[in-house]
Amino acid sequence: MKVKIYGAGSIGNHLTHASRRMGWSVDIFDVDKEALIRTKNDIYPTRYGEWDSEIGLYHTSEVASSSYDFIIIGTPPDSHIDLARSAIKEGAKIVLIEKPLCTPDLSGAQELYDEAQEAGCMVFIGYDHAISKSASLVYDQLKDNIIGEIETLDVEFREFWGGIFKAHPWLDGPSDSYLGFWKRGGGSCGEHSHAINLFQNFTYVANLGKIVEVSAIMNYVESADLNYDSNCLMSFRTSKNVIGRVVQDVVTQPTRKWARIQGKDGFIEWCCGNKPGFDSVSNGQNTGKANFYEFSKARPDDFFEEMKHIEMVFNNKSFYEDSPISLDKGLETMMVIAASHISAKNNCTVSIDYSKGYKNSAFTFVNKIDKDKNETV
Repeated sequence: MKVKIYGAGSIGNHLTHASRRMGWSVDIFDVDKEALIRTKNDIYPTRYGEWDSEIGLYHTSEVASSSYDFIIIGTPPDSHIDLARSAIKEGAKIVLIEKPLCTPDLSGAQELYDEAQEAGCMVFIGYDHAISKSASLVYDQLKDNIIGEIETLDVEFREFWGGIFKAHPWLDGPSDSYLGFWKRGGGSCGEHSHAINLFQNFTYVANLGKIVEVSAIMNYVESADLNYDSNCLMSFRTSKNVIGRVVQDVVTQPTRKWARIQGKDGFIEWCCGNKPGFDSVSNGQNTGKANFYEFSKARPDDFFEEMKHIEMVFNNKSFYEDSPISLDKGLETMMVIAASHISAKNNCTVSIDYSKGYKNSAFTFVNKIDKDKNETV
């Protein structure tokens, strides 16, 4: 596999290392020559032991090869759609886009979907937690219906974003990147949308329907150089009338990445980083001792599992529809992100009509509160 990676930041380095572990050829492209130097002299050797001289480093103005099998986009979300559509035109067989897929205005989302379908290009979105070994065990347990009829589902990704800036020491803070601007795909709703995506994947496997109603409350931090949501609390209703909750924030310390699926006969809990270097899954009946499973991993392993999953799906194309990181799943996550911001900004519940495609026309107000009159309109 010959791989092109856009972006020499933290994610670009992780995905480069994972691709090299797969034995693939990798070229990294970036608009900033300093970022390429930093990758070679600092980020890559510090994280992985030494620089890999087989990796190509190029400014985006340079042309390194006329053909790549696999193009990875590890740049800010507001550049994703244009780069992905360009990658499809370039003839890539596979495209991986880092999450979130795009900006909450969904600009270009439908066009990307249509062009990928027409070209027969497999597009994946980088929700690596959704294809982890721990999440895969939860899928198996849901398929086996070990907890009976599911009554509710909660997912939380509460994580102070100081860890992100520690991995990007060249940034002075959220105002230095897209992270401090929700309209660019930052803030808690976009950056930590792993939680929304996991909720959707759990409901998909358990046949609970798609999210069709969203009610969100967000705390927006606004100043001259910032506009992001620091806390995002979302309540969902699926097309099969199952309700649940997702919480995402960029303030919680220590981190809590957790999910609980409650059935009539028992429960399943998932936890990322229940202790350093481990994920866990537990399940049990409503009374009695729980079963407990641990999965040892380091952060680079998340991306290696992602690469292995993509290779497996590419070689067995019938698995693409059910892939937790397929383009369809990523677009559905974006629909919920967009609906959540609409809900929070308008103090209302928002319905999603997926039959209208991946556009803002798919959203309607279920109810809206007139704050001046204090009544529902």
